[in-house]
Amino acid sequence: MAALIMSVGIGRADNAAELDLVPMPRHIEWHGGFVQPSNPEPAVSIVETPGAAERYTLSITEDGVSVTASDERGAKWARRTLEQLKRPDGTYPLLRIEDYPEFPIRGFLYDDGRNFAGVERIKGYIDQISRYKLNVFQWHLTDRPAWRIESKAFPRLNDGRFQRAGRDQGKFYTYDEIRDVIRYAAERGVTVIPEIDMPGHSEYFQTTFGVPMDSPRGKEILEICLAEFFEEIPAEMCPIIHIGSDEVKIADPEAFMGWAQGYVRKHGREVMAWDPGLQTDSSTIRQFWRDGDPGKITYPSEVPFVDSGMGYLNYYDPLLMPAKIFFHTPCGGGRADSDALGGIVCLWNDVRVADKDLAAPHSGMAGGVMTFAERFWNGGATTDRWLGTTLPEPGSAEMERFEAFQKRLSGIKKRNAEPGLDYWEPIHATPWELRLRSDSIDVTTTVYGDVVDLDAVCRGLGLNPSAEVECRLTRSIEVGRDTIASYKIGFEAPARSNRISDGIAAQGKWPNYGTVMLNGVEIAPPIWNEPETYRYHYNTWAKPEEELPYTNEQLYWMRDPIELHLKKGSNRVELSLKRHFKGQRFQVGFVEAE
Repeated sequence: MAALIMSVGIGRADNAAELDLVPMPRHIEWHGGFVQPSNPEPAVSIVETPGAAERYTLSITEDGVSVTASDERGAKWARRTLEQLKRPDGTYPLLRIEDYPEFPIRGFLYDDGRNFAGVERIKGYIDQISRYKLNVFQWHLTDRPAWRIESKAFPRLNDGRFQRAGRDQGKFYTYDEIRDVIRYAAERGVTVIPEIDMPGHSEYFQTTFGVPMDSPRGKEILEICLAEFFEEIPAEMCPIIHIGSDEVKIADPEAFMGWAQGYVRKHGREVMAWDPGLQTDSSTIRQFWRDGDPGKITYPSEVPFVDSGMGYLNYYDPLLMPAKIFFHTPCGGGRADSDALGGIVCLWNDVRVADKDLAAPHSGMAGGVMTFAERFWNGGATTDRWLGTTLPEPGSAEMERFEAFQKRLSGIKKRNAEPGLDYWEPIHATPWELRLRSDSIDVTTTVYGDVVDLDAVCRGLGLNPSAEVECRLTRSIEVGRDTIASYKIGFEAPARSNRISDGIAAQGKWPNYGTVMLNGVEIAPPIWNEPETYRYHYNTWAKPEEELPYTNEQLYWMRDPIELHLKKGSNRVELSLKRHFKGQRFQVGFVEAE
């Protein structure tokens, strides 16, 4: 089995492991100990070097801090590293770092079309991704509910009467605000890629004008809107425009895409579009969004592309998603080339979000972004075995690398250096004895993980994804004395996209017929604030239920942990649950809170 290849050469690795840096620099020479430089403000020298974008060298001595960078962005990343190195007492490690990214595009997408964030929150997202050296913010400005861009030519586009009820009706960004966000991002090393989704995801357009985007009249209107945008937002501010194009069927896709790509290029922009989506030409950058077994999917070839195939943050359990991203091979090969440009990790909140401050923790933005930053800065391939949402065995080289990365995240969380990590806890490859029973199978096996994706386990056993299954997991917890430990316990992780969920159970019950036994004694669930609610055993897209926001109580990683009284010696934990409806997110989480 191939090892996880990380292109990081670390001098004094025993010391470097103590540095809570994300992403970990390529090469560190740490001479041990910490110093308080007489002048901590770095002396920066920029030496432009062709073919060496975003590189920097950072040196910290008792006399001061010096930075040599290949460009302005490299100098910014050196400062980001310096910020992470500073300790609460004002000292820094005595070291020298040489660093550069593997991929030229490392981005984050937020869907503003479905849930309007507002300028200050968007700037907060940009600050967050810049801390971890992501250099692209994909701003998904239009989607089914609304067009979020000021329209001087057609004010109707900004009129809440023509937008989805309850979805931040009438809210949009003025051109002054858009320019302000773009300048703010540029100051932090981040390029904004606006996405104007066409002709798909545009129900608001037909409601507003009475015609679809791909109709002759629709294209006339769209052309006026685009011309206005290009005039207000010059090419030097936004050199790339994303035109969407996925999840839509139209009469003449070839003609529409030819027109759209040509019109965008006529205004001096590069074009990006989704793949899969309507067919693009070989010059358009494709954003690859298939998610699944890399052995069964094929990345684009002989065309430029970025990778979003690690999965969407809103779809997976935020405590398990960092593992999925960590074991994902960027762009299929782990190395940049003329086609493999990098990746963009995406956050789509299809479900209405009432408190926008919850959009990020509900989908695990912080942990996902930080893990993505680690992998796409350093690159490298994972094993030849797809790991996905199942963890490798404890003690394996792959798991040791992931544990070392989580140790850095824990250090950052403990210092409160990333407030968005409050929801996050590390997960480990804990062994469980698993018994699965259905009409067609009765099997006992060993699985690993504080979060176990039982759907993945069932797939591996060839079980019908709709079959009802009873599940029991058992393990032992060894402690040296009587103690109280806290665990986040959950029997599902509903996607924040389609709302399929068993909801909040009846008082005194866990969802999905779940039970928790500790040394033969049943552990009660929390006291529910909204018992017997949010139970939807069907996809809620475009249904009234999609407008009901998620609350913290519905998501186990957001709830207060459960205190368990452990006795000295061995403690037996037994979890049970059932898969009992089609589309159920069949998983269990038993995660110790730090």
